[in-house]
Amino acid sequence: MAKTDGRGAEPGKDDKKNTSLRLSKKTLKALKIRAIEEESSVQKIVEQLIEAYLDAPRKKD
Repeated sequence: MAKTDGRGAEPGKDDKKNTSLRLSKKTLKALKIRAIEEESSVQKIVEQLIEAYLDAPRKKD
């Protein structure tokens, strides 16, 4: 039997970390609705948006 990390997951299986994010009720509701419409999740949408932001060229001051 494989060892777990105390949460039932195998170590190294998912290297993601939890974070919290504060959004207005209106924004979160709209995001949840969009996620459902796109058969996705809030987490996936936020992660894709952040990755796109990080992949974009940095603005010069």
